[in-house]
Amino acid sequence: MKSEIEARRILRRQEVEALTGLSRATIYPLMTEGRFPKPLRLGRRSVGWRLADIDGWLAAPERAYDPAAVE
Repeated sequence: MKSEIEARRILRRQEVEALTGLSRATIYPLMTEGRFPKPLRLGRRSVGWRLADIDGWLAAPERAYDPAAVE
């Protein structure tokens, strides 16, 4: 099990792609459909995803993503 600090880690898009095996062209439509975690805004032109959110999605990618179930 990941430590609490590790679970709070923010992943950039390339890390998310590597962990999930999905491309940017797949991730963004899944987010629009509510089937993939939405990123956090980190700056004007940057976003990142919580590792815990990605881990939660990886546990059950076929279900619609529910952020309340991760916490």
